[in-house]
Amino acid sequence: MSAPHVPEIALVGCPNAGKTALFNQLTGSRQKVANYAGVTVERKEGAFVTPAGRSVKVLDLPGTYSLRGRSPDEIVTRDVVLGRQKGEDVPDAVVCVADATNLRIVLRLVIELMSVGRPMVLALNMMDVVEKQGGRIDVGKLSAELGIPVVPIVAIRKGGISELLAAIDRLPLEAADPSPHGWREPTAEEIRATHATAARILKACSFHPGDEKLTRKLDAVLLHPVWGVLVLLAVLFLMFQAVFTWAKPAMELIQATIEMVGVFVGASLPEGLLKSLLVDGVIAGVGAVLVFLPQIVILFFFIILLEDFGYMARAAFLMDRLMAGTGLHGRAFIPLLSSFACAIPGIMAARVIENRRDRIATILVAPLMTCSARLPVYTLIIAAFVPEDAEVWGFGLQGLTMFGLFATGIVSALLVAFVLKKLVWKEEPEPFIMELPDYKWPAPKNVAIGLWIRAGAFLRRAGTIILAIMILIWFLSTFPAPPEGAAGPAIDWSFAGRLGHFLEPIFRPIGFTWQIVVALIPGMAAREVAVGALGTIYALSSTGDEMHEALKPILSQQWPLSTALSFLVWYVFAPQCASTIAVIKRETNSWVWPAVHFGYMFVLAYAASFATYHVVEALTR
Repeated sequence: MSAPHVPEIALVGCPNAGKTALFNQLTGSRQKVANYAGVTVERKEGAFVTPAGRSVKVLDLPGTYSLRGRSPDEIVTRDVVLGRQKGEDVPDAVVCVADATNLRIVLRLVIELMSVGRPMVLALNMMDVVEKQGGRIDVGKLSAELGIPVVPIVAIRKGGISELLAAIDRLPLEAADPSPHGWREPTAEEIRATHATAARILKACSFHPGDEKLTRKLDAVLLHPVWGVLVLLAVLFLMFQAVFTWAKPAMELIQATIEMVGVFVGASLPEGLLKSLLVDGVIAGVGAVLVFLPQIVILFFFIILLEDFGYMARAAFLMDRLMAGTGLHGRAFIPLLSSFACAIPGIMAARVIENRRDRIATILVAPLMTCSARLPVYTLIIAAFVPEDAEVWGFGLQGLTMFGLFATGIVSALLVAFVLKKLVWKEEPEPFIMELPDYKWPAPKNVAIGLWIRAGAFLRRAGTIILAIMILIWFLSTFPAPPEGAAGPAIDWSFAGRLGHFLEPIFRPIGFTWQIVVALIPGMAAREVAVGALGTIYALSSTGDEMHEALKPILSQQWPLSTALSFLVWYVFAPQCASTIAVIKRETNSWVWPAVHFGYMFVLAYAASFATYHVVEALTR
C-alpha cells in the first residue's frame, strides 16, 4: 500500500516580503535546509499541521519579481512552480506572500501565478504597518478582482497567521492537478497589459500607501552620500568591535571547559596512542575551533539584523556609485557583505545579478571578504601579539586590528575589481535598479531561528569535516614513530614533519616555519582548521609541561612579529577552501574561473606576505 499523499504548498513572493518570517511561523524548528538538485540555490522545506489536522509540507522558494526567470534564484522559483525542476514534486498549491505596504510591485507576479492554474492564496503581510501609516486596502474587493482568497497577516506576530491557516484548510489540495501546466514567456504587449491590469486593480481596491514620513526621514540620512557612508562605516566598525569584545566571556567559558575536558581525559587514560589521539588530536584540534563559535554567532547576528531591518538594500544602493567606479554592479554589495559570514553564500548570493559579466566579477572578488572561518586565525594571532589592554583613542587595539584586516579585504576586493574592469571587462556595469523595502523591526523569533541554524551548521562542520581532518593531522603527525634513540620531538620523524620540512624552502622567504606549512595544507579544506592544526602540531612538537600550554603563549614566544604579521596577511589573500572553489565551479559552470580565482589569490597572498615579512624585519632590527 502506497503512503498517503502529503500535500505541498509553495511560498512565493518578492524579496523582502516576509516569506521567511511566515515560513518560520509555520514550521518553527521543523525545517531542513539543502540545495536543489544540480544547482546551488538553497532549498528550505518544513512541515506543519493545520487547525483541521491536515499535515502539510511547505517549501520556501527564493524571492522573485516574476516568472520570467532572469537570475538563477528566479529560474528555480519558476521551474518549481511550473513543475520543471528536476527532483521536485509539483506544488499542490501556492501561497503568494506580498508586502502590503508595497502591493504595486507584487500584483504582476500574482497575475502570472494565477495563470499557472494552481489553488492559490494571497497573503497580505505587514498589514499592521499599513494601518499605522494610515493606509487601507479593501481586502474583499481585492479578492473579488483577483478571484482568489486574500488574507491579511502579520507574519512576525504570534497568532498573526490564524486566518491564513484557515484559508489553507479550505484549499482543495487533494484535488489539485499534479501535471505541469503550460506557461510561456509573455510578450512585451502582454507585460504591458499585466501592468495595466495591476494598476486598475489597485485603483479599484482603494489602495493608499499611507504616511511614509519616517521612511523618508531615515532615508534622508542613511542614503545621504556623506552621512550615509559615515553611518555605514560606523555600523561595520561596531560589528567588528563587538565580534572581539562581546564574545570574550563566552569564549573564555568554552576555552575553560575544553581545558577541563582535556585534563580529565588525559588523567583518566594511560599513556599511549589513544590518549594522544583524544587529547592532542580531537580535543586540542576541534576545541581550538569551537572556542570561536561566539564570534561567528555575533557576526551572523549583525548580518541578520541588518537584513531584517531593511538596511541591507539601502547599503547596496548607497554603495552603487563606489561599486560602479571599480567595475562592480551595485547589487554586488549584498553578496560581498554576505561573504563576511562565509564566501559560499556570498558567491551564491551573486545570482541576484542578472548580467553574467557582473556576476562573475562579484564571484571572483567575494572570497577577499573576511569570512567567519578566518576569525579563528585572526583572533589567535591578534590575541598573541596585541596586548589586551592596549587602546587607541579609547578603542581597543585588538578590535582596531581586526577592523583593519576586514578593511584590507574590502579595499583589496575593490582594487581587484578595478583591475578586472581595466584589463578584462571594459564595458560599464548595467544601471542599478532595486526596490527599497520599508523599515521594520526584526522579529526576535526569526533572528533566533537564523542564529540557531547557522550555529548548528558550524557545529556540524566541527563535528564532521574538522574532526576528520584533526584525526588525519594527528595520524600524519604521529606516524611513523621515531627510531630508537632518536633525539628531538617525535613529530620531526612523522609524515607531517617530513612534508613540512620538504615544503619549507618555498615558504621560508615569507617567514613561515615548517609547522605553519603543515597547518596551511588542511586549511585548504576548511580555513579554521589551521588553528586546530597548529594546536596539534605544537602539542606534539613540545615535551613535558609545555605540551599542555595554550597555543597563544607558544606562538608569542616562538614566532617573531614579522612572521605573525606575514601569516595574518597571508590569510587576508590566501586561496579559499576547497568548498568555495567547488561552488565557484558550479556557479560559473566552468573550471576556468576557479583556476583564475586560485591563481590570482595565491600570487596576491605570497607577494603581500613577502613584502610584509621583509618590511617588518627591516623595521624591527
